[in-house]
Amino acid sequence: MMPGSRNDLRAYWQPAFLICVLVLAAAGAGMSVAMKKLGAVFEKEPLPLKKSLELLDEADLTPFRVVPPKRKIENEHVLKALGTHDYIQWVIEDTEQGPSSPAKKCLLFVSYYRLPDRVPHVPEECWAGGGYQKLGSEGVRLNIDNNAGFQAEVPANYLVFGPKAANLWQSSVRIPNVYFFRVNGQYAGSREEARLALNKNLFGRHSYFCKVELVFNVSSVSPSKEEAVAAGEKLLAVVLPILEEEYWPDSENGKGPR
Repeated sequence: MMPGSRNDLRAYWQPAFLICVLVLAAAGAGMSVAMKKLGAVFEKEPLPLKKSLELLDEADLTPFRVVPPKRKIENEHVLKALGTHDYIQWVIEDTEQGPSSPAKKCLLFVSYYRLPDRVPHVPEECWAGGGYQKLGSEGVRLNIDNNAGFQAEVPANYLVFGPKAANLWQSSVRIPNVYFFRVNGQYAGSREEARLALNKNLFGRHSYFCKVELVFNVSSVSPSKEEAVAAGEKLLAVVLPILEEEYWPDSENGKGPR
């Protein structure tokens, strides 16, 4: 024990300090009781998808196609870290792009969470755990327009990763990544924004969120930021209307039935 530490600890047992702690605890408990009386729901009920993501029909993705095989997470530790079994992880190919286009293929990773008890690991953490480092990060706005009435402006995070210990052959490896969240009927561009959106739904019995991620690590050449964003907007103009209409809960604010 450091000199003087015993005296420092005694300060925490002074009546004035203990009274302040008790008052704050009582105020917190009282606030919780008051919010419950007003109808706040702190323990949400699970809110499932309308139907499994695995039922997404490839025929509806034209001009894109799914490159077989559809990837499944076999490692139980990785699946546990992901925190859900509601996901798809598909390599998507744009059939309208030439074979040399660096944005012709990307990995579409969609993961859905029925409860708002946690916001999953974001790519910054996942890639760092896999031996990569973040080389760049910035917020972007994805302007989605499918020319059939669906329009959305989606906030997203654009990142670039590279190997931490790159050898001569890996020194030029760059992996662009674009991700965002769908939270209770609205889009969020970061984990912090997703948490704020979840916290707003105090009075609903249900809350959900879904992470949508595009990873451009399939082609031998990495796309530029402009190419990755444009490719993402084109793919999402096809995928998002389907997810909104057929998969994500459509009750107001994700509250579900009352």
